[in-house]
Amino acid sequence: MTKEQTTADGFPYTLERVLEAPVAAVWNAWTTADSYTQWSYAAPGTVEMDVRPGGAWKSTMVTPDGTKVPLTGSYAEVEVDRRLVVGMDVPGQDAQALMTVELAEQGAGGTRITVTQTCDTAEQRDMAEQGTTMLLDSLTAFLKTAA
Repeated sequence: MTKEQTTADGFPYTLERVLEAPVAAVWNAWTTADSYTQWSYAAPGTVEMDVRPGGAWKSTMVTPDGTKVPLTGSYAEVEVDRRLVVGMDVPGQDAQALMTVELAEQGAGGTRITVTQTCDTAEQRDMAEQGTTMLLDSLTAFLKTAA
């Protein structure tokens, strides 16, 4: 499927990486406010997480140019050390944008992380994919220093 093609479900993307950290460390980085703040471009003191199905989260992301973007949402699915489905509130839309993070053991002490999301437009997909790539780059660097 090329970037210009779509399905009836919208404009999906999938990113996959192998991280040099155990599954539990990757899960902790995604689900603990202190750890998440260190790698997710969140402003210090703005991350709140109630990691359970239906639990809310919020943070304020700081873009490379210094713009602060408040984000809110909830967790649709939580399977510890395996799967996290994160809903993000989108202004002007009733339904949340959902991003799925799946973790699997990879080799000795490694983790395969797969992030998927379906967006309403190609432009939204491209922006979301770029943002997720930046997050995965930062997570990779964080896990190397946290080890």
